[in-house]
Amino acid sequence: MLPANRLWLSEAALGMLQSLRYYCQETPRKTRICEAISNLDVGTKIKVQGWVRSVRPQKENLFLHVNDGSSLQSLQVVASSELNHRLLTFGSAVEISGSLVTSPSRKQDVELQADQIDVVGECNPVDFPFKIKEKHGLEYIRQFPHLRCKTNVFSSLLRIRSEATTAIQQYFKEKGFIQVHTPVLTSNDCEGAGELFQVEPAGQEKNQDEEGHQHFFSVPAYLTVSGQLHLEVTAGAFPGVYTFGPTFRAENSQSRRHLAEFYMVEAEISFTQSLEDLMKVMEDLFRSTTEHLLSQCPEDVALYHKHVITYTEAINILNSSSKKFAFKTDWGSDLQTEHEKYLVKHCGDVPLFVTDYPYALKPFYTRDNQDQPLHTVRPISPGVGEMCGGSLREERLDLLKTRLAQAGLDETYGWYLDLRRFGSVPHGGFGMGFERYLQCVLGVDNIKDVIPFPRYSHSCLL
Repeated sequence: MLPANRLWLSEAALGMLQSLRYYCQETPRKTRICEAISNLDVGTKIKVQGWVRSVRPQKENLFLHVNDGSSLQSLQVVASSELNHRLLTFGSAVEISGSLVTSPSRKQDVELQADQIDVVGECNPVDFPFKIKEKHGLEYIRQFPHLRCKTNVFSSLLRIRSEATTAIQQYFKEKGFIQVHTPVLTSNDCEGAGELFQVEPAGQEKNQDEEGHQHFFSVPAYLTVSGQLHLEVTAGAFPGVYTFGPTFRAENSQSRRHLAEFYMVEAEISFTQSLEDLMKVMEDLFRSTTEHLLSQCPEDVALYHKHVITYTEAINILNSSSKKFAFKTDWGSDLQTEHEKYLVKHCGDVPLFVTDYPYALKPFYTRDNQDQPLHTVRPISPGVGEMCGGSLREERLDLLKTRLAQAGLDETYGWYLDLRRFGSVPHGGFGMGFERYLQCVLGVDNIKDVIPFPRYSHSCLL
C-alpha cells in the first residue's frame, strides 16, 4: 500500500494536469488566418491578428472581414454589436479572440464567433488612399509604395514572390547545386556596358591609387551588375553553383521594362560543352518553379512551353516581314524590344529560345566557336522580352588572353585567367531576371509592379 503522502502527491499532480488541460482548452490559440480557414475544427478557440478589410454593422450583429497576409482569402468574423467600436474601421489593425463555428456562407466553411475585439492600430478611412468599395489600378497603387502591400493585388504578389523564391532554392538544392553568396561590392563590370553605380564612403578618409585618385578600396568599387565572374571562381571546385540576389544597373530609364535594382538567379555548370545542357536547366528551373506556384497559388498562370530558333533564323524572320522596324535587322545587329515582340508573336505567343549569337555581340568570357555561330542562348517570353541569358564560357587560356588583351582588360582580369590555369574545365552558365520571370507567369505589364520597392531613374527612395 502506498504511503499517504505519496497518494496525496499523485492526486495533486492529477488536479494540476486537469487544470492545465482546461486552461489550454479555454485559452485562445494564436492562429494564422490561412490555417483557421482550412485546417482547424469547428469549436476551436483561436486568436487572430490582422487588418480589417470590411466592416458591416447591424442592429444586433457586427460582421468583419479580417486578413493577416497569410492568404488571399479573409476570415469572416461575427460578433455582437456590443463589441463594435468607433475605431473599428477599414484598414485598422485588430486582435480578435473567439471560437470557430460553421459558416452559412458558401465562400468558406468556418467563421469566427468573436468574444473579444481589440483595436491595436487605428486607420482613418478618409485619409487612407485605398477605399473599401473601389477597385484601384496598378498605376494608382504604384504611387504608394509604402502602403500598397495592404492591397489584395500586391499582398498576393508578395506571397507569390516568396513561393517562387522557395521553389528556386528548392530546385537547385535537389539538383545538387551549391549556393554562393556573391559580393554586392565589386571592381568588375561583368556585362561591359559601363552602366555602373560607383560606391564611395561619405566623409571618410580614402586610399590613393597610383594615378592619384582616392578610393576607400585599392580600386574603384561598384554595385554588382552580375555575380557570374565570382560564380566561375567557385565553379572551379564544384560541378554546379548558383546565386540569387540583388543586382544593379545605372540605366537612365523610366520605362516599364527597366529597374535600377532587381534580383537575378544565376548558375554555372562545370564539365559541359553543350548549350543544350544550359537550356535544359533553364527550362527545368522555369517549369519546376511555375509548377510550385500553380500548386501553392492556383490563381497563377499556365505552364511553360518553348520554341527554339537560332539567331540567324530570327534575323531571317524579321527581314522577311512586311513590318517596318525602327532598329535595323542586319545580321550582326543585336535584337531590340520591337524585334523580340515580333518574334514571340510570329512563333504563336509562346516563350522561345534564340541561340547562337554573333561573337561580337557578347562579352569577353563567352566561348569563341571558331568562325561559327556562338554558343549562346537568350530565352524570350510574351509581353516581357528577354528573360534569361546564357552561354558557354571560354575555357581555353590562349584565346581568353587574346580576347582580354583586345579589350584592354588583361591587367584587370589577371585573376580570371588564373581560373583557367589551375584545373579549369569546360563550363557555362546563365542568369534569369527574377522580376521578369514574375512578369511572365503573372501577365504583369510593368516591372515596377512585381517588386516591393522599385528603384529606377528619378524615383523616390523610402
